[in-house]
Amino acid sequence: MNTPSTCGKGNPATILKVAVTGSAGSGKTSACKRLEELGARVISADVLARQAVEPGSVAFEKVLGYFGKKVLTQKGTRDRKMLRRVIFNDKAARKTLEQFVHPEVMKLMQQEMAKAESDGEIIIVVEVPLLFESGLEDFFDVTVNVSVPYELQIQRLMERDNVPYDEAEALLKTQMPDDVKSKRATVVLKNTGSIEQMKKSVDFLYKKLSNISEKGESA
Repeated sequence: MNTPSTCGKGNPATILKVAVTGSAGSGKTSACKRLEELGARVISADVLARQAVEPGSVAFEKVLGYFGKKVLTQKGTRDRKMLRRVIFNDKAARKTLEQFVHPEVMKLMQQEMAKAESDGEIIIVVEVPLLFESGLEDFFDVTVNVSVPYELQIQRLMERDNVPYDEAEALLKTQMPDDVKSKRATVVLKNTGSIEQMKKSVDFLYKKLSNISEKGESA
């Protein structure tokens, strides 16, 4: 974990860089939305990844050159569903895609975080689905894993993506197990109940993060 940096502009509080991760169906996006409602600046790595492969970008040209026009829509943009289908059972292709996209996402993420700092933000949250898989945890002061039991994840994925059990399970098997993420995270946020219960847990987390920034308390 990094040492939080001191905020400028005469503010004695420290800037806290927080990464929120979790497996598919964990509810990490909902947790980040709540943190944003409470006052944190939230940056989504998924949104940055989409920006990184916009037509004409360096990553887009690399993806097109490697995978071909089959991963494009009729409008000439990236076909996310087709690309996901292509790399689903091909580890080499998935690794290649990550090598094309991740460096560009890192550049955009650093730019967004620098902008948030210059804007005077104190708590900067980045939603990073592949935080530990990408080895990015040391870039942040606090890492949060939104944790959900395996069967509940399966159920949520089936409902969210309208897919059968075996497809939802296959997706989870491509990701780092939840228990491994929880062991590596600074904070584990359990999301096993209702939306209101999740919000209360996030509210408590935000208060804790505020105390770390303002008073130097530990996570």
